[in-house]
Amino acid sequence: IPRPESEALVDAALLEIEKIISARSQSSRAPVSIVDLGSGSGALAISIAYEAEKKNWPVTVIAVEKSDQAIEWLKRNIAACDVSVRLISGDVLEVLEGVKCDIVIANPPYVPEGDNLPELVIANEPKEALFGGGDDGLEIPRRFIQAASSLLKPGGLLIMEHHESQPLLLEAELSRGYSEINQNRDLNNRPRWISARREAE
Repeated sequence: IPRPESEALVDAALLEIEKIISARSQSSRAPVSIVDLGSGSGALAISIAYEAEKKNWPVTVIAVEKSDQAIEWLKRNIAACDVSVRLISGDVLEVLEGVKCDIVIANPPYVPEGDNLPELVIANEPKEALFGGGDDGLEIPRRFIQAASSLLKPGGLLIMEHHESQPLLLEAELSRGYSEINQNRDLNNRPRWISARREAE
C-alpha cells in the first residue's frame, strides 16, 4: 500500500527526469529511462509514467516484479491508469541483463526481523513485501543495490526507501561506486530514503 513517503521518491525521480531533459539538446529526444525494482502494485512506476506523460516528457518506464500475486495487481493498475509501463517478471538480478538506465527507483522489503509492526500493516501487506531478510533487514535491499549498480549509466541516480535503522549501513554499502549520497527524512522526521549517484567504472 503506497504511503506519503512514496510520493517523495516519485518527486525526486521527476526532478531528476526534468534535469536530464533540460541538459539534453533540443535535437536529442532520447527518452529518459527509469527502472522500478520490486514494483509491487506499481505505485512508483505508474506515478512516474503518469506525471511524465502529462508533461509530455519522453520516458521509458520499466517495472520489475517477481511475485505472481503482485504482478496481477500491477497489470490491473497499469491498465486502469492507462499509462505506458513495461512489466518484466522475474528476479531483479536476473532479468535485466544488458539494460542500462538513467534512474533506478525502489521501495524494497526492508523491515528487520523482529521489528514490531502495527497490526494494520501486518493485516494489509504480504509478509514478503515487508521483511527485508536478516537481523538488519538488508538482504533484499543489498540485492537491489547490486542490480542498480549494473543497471545505472555513469551519473545515473538510485532512489531507494529504507527503514529508519538502516541509513548508516546503506551509506556504507553505497560508499563503493556511488557519490552524492543523500539521506532524506519522512513526514515524522525519520530517515526514510536515500539517493546516490552512480560513479563511472
